[in-house]
Amino acid sequence: MAEADDNSGGTGSPYAGPPGDPFLRTRFAVPARPATFLRRQRLVEHLDRALTTPLTLVNGAAGAGKTLLTADWASGLREPVAWLTVEAGDRRPGVFWAYVFESLHACGARAAGVVGAPADPGGVGRGLLASLAAELDSRDRPVVLVLDEYDRMTSPEVAEELEFVLHHAGRGLRLVLVTRTEPLLPLHRYRAAGELTEIRGAELSFTPEEAGVLLGRHGLHLPAHAASALVERTRGWAAGLRLSALAARETTDPERYLKEFEAGHSTVADFLLAEVLKGRTEETQDLLLRVSILDRFCPDLADALTLRTDAEPLLAGLHRENAFIERLGHAWYRLHPLFREILRAHLRERMPGAEPELHRRAARWLRGAGFLPETLAHGAAGGDWDLAAGALVDDLAIGQLFTGLHANGLTQLFAGMGSGAGSPASDLVRAAGALSRRDLDQGLTRLRRAEERLSDSAPGQGPARLSCTLLEALAARLTGCPPRAEQACAVAEELLRELPAELLDRHPELTALLMTHVGSTRLWEGRFDDARAVLTRVAGTPGGAATVLPRTDSVGHLALLDYLNGWLGRAERRALAAVSEGERAGLPRPPGAGLGRLVLAAVAVDRHELDRARALLDETARLPAREHDPVPTAGRALVTSRLLLDSGDVGSAVGAAEPVVAAAVASPWAESHAALVVSAALLAEGRPDEAVRTLHGVSGHHPGCAVEAAAIRSAAGHTRDAVDLLDTVRAEGRAGPVVSVGAALVRARAALESGNAAAARGLVARALLDARRERLRRPFLKAGDWIGPLLATAPSRDLAAGWLVTGPPRRRGDRPRPEPGPEPLVAVELSARERDVLRRLARMMSTEEIADDLCVSANTVKTHLKSAYRKLAVNRRNEAVHRARDLGLL
Repeated sequence: MAEADDNSGGTGSPYAGPPGDPFLRTRFAVPARPATFLRRQRLVEHLDRALTTPLTLVNGAAGAGKTLLTADWASGLREPVAWLTVEAGDRRPGVFWAYVFESLHACGARAAGVVGAPADPGGVGRGLLASLAAELDSRDRPVVLVLDEYDRMTSPEVAEELEFVLHHAGRGLRLVLVTRTEPLLPLHRYRAAGELTEIRGAELSFTPEEAGVLLGRHGLHLPAHAASALVERTRGWAAGLRLSALAARETTDPERYLKEFEAGHSTVADFLLAEVLKGRTEETQDLLLRVSILDRFCPDLADALTLRTDAEPLLAGLHRENAFIERLGHAWYRLHPLFREILRAHLRERMPGAEPELHRRAARWLRGAGFLPETLAHGAAGGDWDLAAGALVDDLAIGQLFTGLHANGLTQLFAGMGSGAGSPASDLVRAAGALSRRDLDQGLTRLRRAEERLSDSAPGQGPARLSCTLLEALAARLTGCPPRAEQACAVAEELLRELPAELLDRHPELTALLMTHVGSTRLWEGRFDDARAVLTRVAGTPGGAATVLPRTDSVGHLALLDYLNGWLGRAERRALAAVSEGERAGLPRPPGAGLGRLVLAAVAVDRHELDRARALLDETARLPAREHDPVPTAGRALVTSRLLLDSGDVGSAVGAAEPVVAAAVASPWAESHAALVVSAALLAEGRPDEAVRTLHGVSGHHPGCAVEAAAIRSAAGHTRDAVDLLDTVRAEGRAGPVVSVGAALVRARAALESGNAAAARGLVARALLDARRERLRRPFLKAGDWIGPLLATAPSRDLAAGWLVTGPPRRRGDRPRPEPGPEPLVAVELSARERDVLRRLARMMSTEEIADDLCVSANTVKTHLKSAYRKLAVNRRNEAVHRARDLGLL
């Protein structure tokens, strides 16, 4: 739900998700106490214990006074108080934690420059929550986090995450839950440990003495026995007492009235509401009933529902009388939740069938005022799907169906769209939904229908046409059709020049998604330089949470490009960046992070870290067929087949080499890599001629594939053909060490076979120099027996020592050692103390804190860190933690 621009003030970031969707600032405000509020000192003193226990529970029925009690207590604290009023939409973990993070910013508990916030409504990465807990644990004094109306939170996942943060935040967090129901937390554990403060319904109930004072503040003065009778009748219920006072003070005999008010009615609430409404004018009653469909309203919106013009004075009067109307500021109001609930029940009784039309009126007004999320909600509630879809498309917000904080909510909202919606915008929304599910047939059918109808429409359809180009580019990506993507890109460039800059600035995710799809199709087609240009542009796009998904997706594609060009180190760094970007934004499964892990697995195969490669592949388990995407599907086929081949499972490698994806245009690099795996398998089975024939079509256009093909030709006895193939390679500075190492080994074998052993040794030494920086082992292990004697001679043995073969390099003056063949590769093993240090490093502890925790000196910690860095082949702390986790060492 969006908030008015003039309500978006406050500290911290103004957005919970994509631009145009500001946080509801009123949800962070400690509620104001009305003039009739009664401070009950006994409860305030009880609540003071909350500062000594991690968890506090204020549990009572609706209208028991929980919120005002807690607000009054919190307003007097010296500690920072982060207040958040929970809403039903917070059941999505990403939305809930986005608001928690913002509430901490709003109260000053988090510095403005601290990065990391959830971006995906569907889930939050554990790394982000761990960072938050560590940040809170480091505070000098605790922050009090109040979650009001927590009974609206029914998600077990959120409860588990909240328990995790509370447990690991230590003394830095005091959590106060204000709720009608028992939260999904292990209260028994906190209770048994003496770490729970509880205030429940019986304690919240007013005593007769307190009730007498409260009634007096409402202008109703009763004898003690009458106040006691009312407390007995209402069981000390705060809302009941207040409603009773409002109704009774309008009568001539309040005491008698309060004795008889329950007769003939099923519930106290229904009766009291009827009595309160009875004293109002018909216009006021009508206004209250109609605005009960709204979460918030202003006079103009209320007038749109009543079709009158008297809402402003009526609302102001109701607010002055404390008639369950809260002022939000800047002429916006909302009803007390309980009052609103009962009013809606009366609306259905008094005006049956009126709700859909009221929702439609609200949607039309909200659309004109620019409140998109509320427009969509009321348009859907009123069954006006054409209006809702038109608002989404006209605002250029269709990209939010694929990325941003509200993607899941929008998908669920439009899931109810019936067949009666027939506008082009409705067809576009249906097409977007189908394509997001990878239902290409349905998606393309709806997209074509929308395009045909738009071609006959009046001018001014720029947003709809630009939305079409986004969906066209996505369809092109999923079907592997680069020409269609390029055509969509060309149309989009023309449309972007015609649309208002302010509209485009509100939705940077649309163009970021469009360019990512285009870049993916260019990569698929083998246009690596063109793909890199557009993907690099997206990777540097600003926009925060709005563009985090296309950014991580682009960085994942760039990592794959680096890998295909033979730059292992670059590929690894980009892949780790894609994974960490997703974790920093709290995304559990961003697409770029999945592709990033595939690239990390590919790098691990080339470094002959097969167990690590298997673990990474397990993390990116095969997606359902309906969710296939040509580039990552081909990437998975490449990694899986090479891993199986290097593990000795030749038959399975051949089966895994061909990606299960139907593409309109064949991918040269995907086909070449599949042919290389099949050829290598045939060679391993002793069928060299068939292996060479399989390589037909693998040319020098992609240097990495050409060098591997040359190595197979050489191993099959076609050394001259292998060298000729290398001569056709045109790397032009794009190819990395994997290509240069592979080419040097092929030429070394050719030199050895021609009798030029010195040249062969020089070429092998050059290959070792290039490979050592990247820890590239695969080409040497796949080279064959001929390389063994060369690796056993100086200087090759010294260059290979410690990373390709075991043992230290030979120093000057040492006796010549026997020169056996290459020894087994060295596994990455950390000592128990090195693991202890890394575990604390992962918890963001400083060197001094780790030393204190382990009871050792800071120098000892540094020594262990240096040793771990060397073994893990990293230079920085965060790289060491990521590397150790990837290897399963933490």
